[in-house]
Amino acid sequence: MPAPTPCYHCGLPVPAGSAFRADVLGQTREMCCPGCQAVAEAIVAGGLEHYYSHRSENAANPQALPQALPDELALYDRSDVQQPFVQHEGELSETQLLIEGISCAACGWLIEKHLRGVPGVAEAHLNLSNHRLLVRWQDRQIPLSKLLAELRRIGYAAHPWRADEAAARLVAENRRRMRELGVAGLLWMQVMMATMATWPEFNIDLSPELDKILRWTSLFLTTPIVFYCCGQFFRGALRDLRTRHLTMDVSVSLAIGGAYVAGIWSTITGHGELYFDAVGMFALFLLAGRYLERRARERTAAATAQLVQLLPASCLRLEDDGQSQRILLSELRIGERVLVQPGSLIPADGQVRAGQSSIDESLLTGEYLPQPRGMGDSVTAGTLNVEGPLTIEVQALGDATRLSAIVRLLERAQSEKPRLAEIADRVSQWFLLFILIAAACVGLVWWQIDSARAFWIVLSLLVATCPCALALATPTALTTATGSLHKLGMLLTRGHVLEGLNQIDTLVLDKTGTLTEGRLTLKAIHPLRDLDEGDCLALAAALENRSEHPIARAFSQAPRAAESVDSHPGQGLQGVVDGRLLRIGEAHFVCALSGQTVPSIASEHGQWLLLGDERGPLAWFVLDDRLREDAPQLIEAARARGWRIHLLSGDSSPMVGEVARQLGIDDARGGLTPDDKLAVLKRLHGEGRRVLMLGDGVNDVPVLAAADISVAMGSASDLAKTSADAVLLSNRLSSLVQSLSMAKRTRRIIIENLAWASLYNGLVLPFAAMGWITPIWAAVGMSLSSLLVVLNALRLSR
Repeated sequence: MPAPTPCYHCGLPVPAGSAFRADVLGQTREMCCPGCQAVAEAIVAGGLEHYYSHRSENAANPQALPQALPDELALYDRSDVQQPFVQHEGELSETQLLIEGISCAACGWLIEKHLRGVPGVAEAHLNLSNHRLLVRWQDRQIPLSKLLAELRRIGYAAHPWRADEAAARLVAENRRRMRELGVAGLLWMQVMMATMATWPEFNIDLSPELDKILRWTSLFLTTPIVFYCCGQFFRGALRDLRTRHLTMDVSVSLAIGGAYVAGIWSTITGHGELYFDAVGMFALFLLAGRYLERRARERTAAATAQLVQLLPASCLRLEDDGQSQRILLSELRIGERVLVQPGSLIPADGQVRAGQSSIDESLLTGEYLPQPRGMGDSVTAGTLNVEGPLTIEVQALGDATRLSAIVRLLERAQSEKPRLAEIADRVSQWFLLFILIAAACVGLVWWQIDSARAFWIVLSLLVATCPCALALATPTALTTATGSLHKLGMLLTRGHVLEGLNQIDTLVLDKTGTLTEGRLTLKAIHPLRDLDEGDCLALAAALENRSEHPIARAFSQAPRAAESVDSHPGQGLQGVVDGRLLRIGEAHFVCALSGQTVPSIASEHGQWLLLGDERGPLAWFVLDDRLREDAPQLIEAARARGWRIHLLSGDSSPMVGEVARQLGIDDARGGLTPDDKLAVLKRLHGEGRRVLMLGDGVNDVPVLAAADISVAMGSASDLAKTSADAVLLSNRLSSLVQSLSMAKRTRRIIIENLAWASLYNGLVLPFAAMGWITPIWAAVGMSLSSLLVVLNALRLSR
């Protein structure tokens, strides 16, 4: 019985007697269902039928995708439904959609081309790594439901994008790649033992039956490596050939496929060398490299989900009768009032209507000191209420909050991030083309000279000149340097850092938690009356030990306890110690207890707190955020390289100027928002500067993502670390200085590896073409070339 005809669109069998057909690329094509027919006709009608020429895999069957009725799609036109995932900027609306049904790179081309041809669509970009589509359109000209319907016309289902779903799918794909790597490694060890036993060099007296069993065993074990583990290489090579673009996938597929076919021939005939061990070795090295690349992508995809966790899951809504009710955050509406207790996160942007407290905004502004907030002041979602209860009127929710604005800045900065091309890619493009042309010419010549030797000589040439050394030249050096820097306390999360550090000419620094340690310490005590420093410290500590304010952490444990301690947000503390009424905090607040004038201070440096009783001031306490010991070393190293240095901080206190003075930094600015910092970075890029950013905190995330190279402190927020190219786990700035020297050494090693790989392939090519190198010696030479590259890279570990 003849096999059923596959559907031209999705590849499923066409049922007997099917009447569904479509004219594609000048021919009538068989379709399995009306859905495939409608999709194919829509693609052709839109002038996009070249999609079928470029695709490397069949499209998804439209009937297998989730279905939606027209009235269900119309729900997406409602403003309340769009609120969580659609942003409006003037006449344009912007959203991000998760696309189902994508099978290859041609799908991305089709989706973008089709949407850009729809009237009213201003922009459409698809990220193939996570199937995330960014669309900007004129909402008045075309509703969102129409865009979703247009995607379904060409065979794709779209849903509002959610960070947690995208991260979950990346994790699942990462597990699949890990299984492929594990299978390749396990089977390769078995294949290597079986193949080596057949080598004449080992002088093993094998019987013909045992030799045949080992050959077939090797074939049986290698087949899963080729078709399961290496499938991604063959699919990539096919896609590259369709798009007329040579990559390492093409040469690797030829080497693996050629060695596998030669091994099958040797197994069937019982003569010749087996190449199954080379297949397993190729697969293991190449799969390991691609797996490491996926790890960085997975961390990046989870970044936005971690930022969303800054918001509480529920809140206390105040009813008309003054009672509070616990509700989900999704049930909260603009104009309602919420009660935020001390120690709770603020659920939405709003305005304080009752109460006084201090708000910890360090994750958003970088300022380590909580800021006082009272009646009429604005507060931000995701910040922490430190001291007193607050009644807040909600003014912004969801994507309209400042927290969500930072997320959008992050996504925009990441989309504009420059990509440095790998050195090996630039070298290998012409090299691969030359090798393939040379192999074809050598094969034709030997076919005329000795047709029996032609195949083996071409195979020897392909194996001997296989660009494994070229493929390993850059990754091995980067991996070794990365491991060495990890021991020093610097973790690289992206491979372009070591190459990019050699091109930096500008250093941008945050202050709090970066140049300074990010925690207040007691710097000095200045008694003003009859008590000495020890007595004043004991009284102050007795009050501060009853507070949860970050300032209290600068004071040691007190030998006595304070009574009747009251917190006055933004001003200080009042309490009774040994029968004496005391106040500590802001100078005017303390002096109001005795009615005396505020005493003068010696300087403006540091945070000055006043301690006093009913008779007058007792002592000044000077608090300071201590500068890191190795901060001057970093500044000196940057100056020695001729870099321009900028200090950009969200802290609006005089400490910014003091830190800049101590380190000799001329350009220092405080009180900057994330938008301000990103604007400075864009101006530097406009001047042609190559920027290295060092910071921590969520307020640094957009700049970290947009900088050419970004480094986050180990004590930084999780989002800052996932958005950075490197993380200083040790919090030692000296590790960054050492990484600058390591970057120079790594570049030199990479150039040496590339030079050796090119020299080896250039020398071995004529010998292989003349038939002087047998397939077995070709494999040995290729392995030695790769080994030399690896050993040279290991010098970076010393």
